Amino acid sequence: MKIILLGEPMGLFMAEEPGRLSEVRRFTASIAGAEYNVAVGLARLGHTPAYCTRLGDDPLGQKILDGLLGNGIDTGLVTEAEGEFTGLMLKSSTQEGDPDIAYYRKGSAASKITPQDIDGLDLSGCGWLHVTGIFPAVSASALAAVHRMIHRAQALDIPFSFDPNLRPQLWPEERRMVETLNELAQGAQTVLPGIGEGKLLTGQDTPEGIANFYHKLGAENVVVKLGGDGAYFSQKSGESGREPGFPVERIVDTVGAGDGFAAGVVSALCEGLSLREAVRRGNVIGAIQVTEKSDNEGLPTRERLETVLKAGRV
Repeated sequence: MKIILLGEPMGLFMAEEPGRLSEVRRFTASIAGAEYNVAVGLARLGHTPAYCTRLGDDPLGQKILDGLLGNGIDTGLVTEAEGEFTGLMLKSSTQEGDPDIAYYRKGSAASKITPQDIDGLDLSGCGWLHVTGIFPAVSASALAAVHRMIHRAQALDIPFSFDPNLRPQLWPEERRMVETLNELAQGAQTVLPGIGEGKLLTGQDTPEGIANFYHKLGAENVVVKLGGDGAYFSQKSGESGREPGFPVERIVDTVGAGDGFAAGVVSALCEGLSLREAVRRGNVIGAIQVTEKSDNEGLPTRERLETVLKAGRV
């Protein structure tokens, strides 16, 4: 069974020294993008992610294509766009809090995706769709393409998960961001907001209130990420509760932790595990990821995951 991910992978240039991005002289090249991170996490757990995107015919596009193939990610839904460029981002180095980010993606190949591109895709063999709130913010056509993909998935009875993954800097105004993302969440099988995101999107102050908001929009499962405190989970027609965070000795970089969490939850649900078990796996993978500098290189194989679980801490 393939798991579809729709989004924009980008070239990532990570600062090798602390300081303002404008002053950094040395960067390490890698690959970034929330959906790309989730795809890598799924592949390392033995699943078959299929990435849907457009790449420019430039060195960054080739680097990303090589990265997809090298990680065992299906590229059958990737379009290489002649004469177009691939987006990129810069990330600062920090030991505390979230790093500074600078995006260079307006007008990129991925941002020019259209609903017609989605109509032409062969989705046979696909059993799950994962989308985030990032790609819909990139352009009007990207938003329309996300809507079309969700509609196609629903017509084929393919469940989908939705991670709001707020990027306010990509939206013209907060109100539009909130309205658009809540509209996209309607009918999702699983919604995965962070506690801060959930408060902003729903106006509710508690994990329980956030969960009830999305249940009313049709979500069967809601998982509210609570950072180091773990996560609250709720099934519309079943169990709810909290799973504690997994112990971490040293946090290196928080970027990618939510994507690792999503990979854990989605992979477990696709395997038929309970929502509680899925959240527990998500907590462990998120904890592993924060001990690594890269956005996705720390995502574990199944063997590494089992080793960490037995050890009881990262």
